[in-house]
Amino acid sequence: VVPALMATVLDSSCDRVSAHAAAALINFCEDCPKQIISAYLPAIMNGLEQALGSAFAHLQCMGKKLRCEQILTAIASVADAAQELFVDFYDRLVPNLKYILVNTTSFKYKVLRGKTLESLSLIGVAVGKEKFREDAIAIMNLLQESMPSLTSDDPQCSYMICSWTRICKVLGKEFAPYLPMVMGPVLQTAAYKPDVAVVEEDQCNKDDPAWSYHSVGDNKSFGIRTAGLDEKSDSCAMLVCYARDLEEQFMPYVNDVAKLSVENLRFLFVDSVRCSAAETLPWLLKCVKSQGIEVVRQLWMEFFPALCSALSTENEMEVVESLIDSLAECVLQVGIEGLTKEDIEKIAEVFSEQLTKHENRRLEAEAEEAEEDADPDEIKEKLSEEAELEGEVLARLSDLVHNMFETLGECFFDCLEPLLPEILQLIDIRRAYPSRQYGVCFIDDCIEFAPKRCARYQEQFVPLMLQCLVDEYPEVRQAAAYGFGIMGMVGGAEYLNTVTNALEPLATMVSNPDARSTEEGSGATDNGIAAVAKILKYSGANVDISQVVPAFLSWLPTHEDVSEAPYIYGYLADLIESNHPVVLGEDNCNLPRIVFIIVSAFTLEALPPNDEGAAVAQRLQHILKVLRSNSEMFEAVVQAAQLDEKKREMLRDLIS
Repeated sequence: VVPALMATVLDSSCDRVSAHAAAALINFCEDCPKQIISAYLPAIMNGLEQALGSAFAHLQCMGKKLRCEQILTAIASVADAAQELFVDFYDRLVPNLKYILVNTTSFKYKVLRGKTLESLSLIGVAVGKEKFREDAIAIMNLLQESMPSLTSDDPQCSYMICSWTRICKVLGKEFAPYLPMVMGPVLQTAAYKPDVAVVEEDQCNKDDPAWSYHSVGDNKSFGIRTAGLDEKSDSCAMLVCYARDLEEQFMPYVNDVAKLSVENLRFLFVDSVRCSAAETLPWLLKCVKSQGIEVVRQLWMEFFPALCSALSTENEMEVVESLIDSLAECVLQVGIEGLTKEDIEKIAEVFSEQLTKHENRRLEAEAEEAEEDADPDEIKEKLSEEAELEGEVLARLSDLVHNMFETLGECFFDCLEPLLPEILQLIDIRRAYPSRQYGVCFIDDCIEFAPKRCARYQEQFVPLMLQCLVDEYPEVRQAAAYGFGIMGMVGGAEYLNTVTNALEPLATMVSNPDARSTEEGSGATDNGIAAVAKILKYSGANVDISQVVPAFLSWLPTHEDVSEAPYIYGYLADLIESNHPVVLGEDNCNLPRIVFIIVSAFTLEALPPNDEGAAVAQRLQHILKVLRSNSEMFEAVVQAAQLDEKKREMLRDLIS
């Protein structure tokens, strides 16, 4: 298919057919995995480079733009799909695109110029700053020259706004000198307010693409001018990127963007505008953080009431999710110094209100499902979609609770304690699995940050968590396993019986034949193994370790959940460094297995790239070097470990 498409793209005998072939190529590139497009990349890019040359020459002679525009968009799509692999074609292609950018300044080529800029910016994101930096600066300087003549209705405007953001993403804080140039058009577009009208039904011109009409009864329709709404949405998304990537360099624009974002939280016509407005707020707080807590508080006092007000009336689940996420991120930026007692109580109230709304929506869905004339297939599909959306909202509520605990510590439990009955309701087996998953996550945070306060409720939540270890959904099993691991780490004597009794169910969960049948299942299984390691290492559980260790070794190596890997491999290192007889085995018979596990951990990149992971990696590497000190034994052990060539190469690197 791809060779046939490329042959048609190269055929200049009919511009429209060639352009359609380029459009088909664009569709091919969308969501195309990198490993697939890499196989076709040389053929595609050689063809597109040749086609672009002939199309631009044809445009200069005949003035026909369609084919050239589609080829430019196709190049952008290929770059977006290929990412860093595109670097091999950069030096051949980018000078040609810059040439087009310079030589298409007349009004009739505005869209072509915009598509060229779009293509250049997507290529820049694909290849990265090191390769694109000089060209990015040259492009921005070139655009700066044409900015005085740019109007809001210029066809280039939307392309420019999106491309500036990509270039900002590449340049980072080096983009700051261009803010005076770009912020005017972006702010103007982001502040756009559409025309609206209530008209008689017979006055509606429903064929007008610039207007959208909705019947409001009494032979009347509500009309909204939709032209400009997409551009507003794009501009609001751009403001998120500028605030995020430029931080304190964005300071001169914080107040204007803050005012606009608060206004846009109430922009009812486009959901994505409200989402972007919410997402911008925490980044604006971060922009002013270096100015001190009073400046942060001043902004927070504007943002917090606006977020609460929006949450009280918002019905679109995607927007609710964005609003809660914004509140959770704002909490981290404001910190314990900036949160008042009233703020904390209000946040707990918001959490409670959202749980109530979640429950009300669930009851409504159940009532709808029970209706006699309901179509079972339609209801099933609708419930599945709604459960997914509800899961995202609960996930953001989980982030909010976690961030509040992280900021305030144990004292936030005072606010959650009255809500425990509602939280425990979420873990009911009859509910959708995200409800159980995040119900357990809420309990996990209570255990982690307020273990002693939470201990008195064990009789209520432990049976539910044990039940979750055998849940059919790995996400639920993972949350429960993590919770038992936390009890083992920080719970102390109050949780000793609980974690001791949890070892067998955890082992059963990990040993299930289907435990690693999916990626999510592997993540849950890694959490189960980590929980066992934490309980054995930290809790002082009254168990015969010699009975558990053989099973523990049989579960390794792990690699799916790198955040839990330091606990797993750290405990393995503890056992080896202490010369635990069960780990080493009779006459050191387990050494080949140990070498296999350690080398596999490095080959699979099981440990996280942080200080915690590096410390464990260093210990594991040292164990291998100690074993190597007895060269004769080491050779025999390596031979018995049955390492493939990749692992042997890794072993050589580790002991060199």
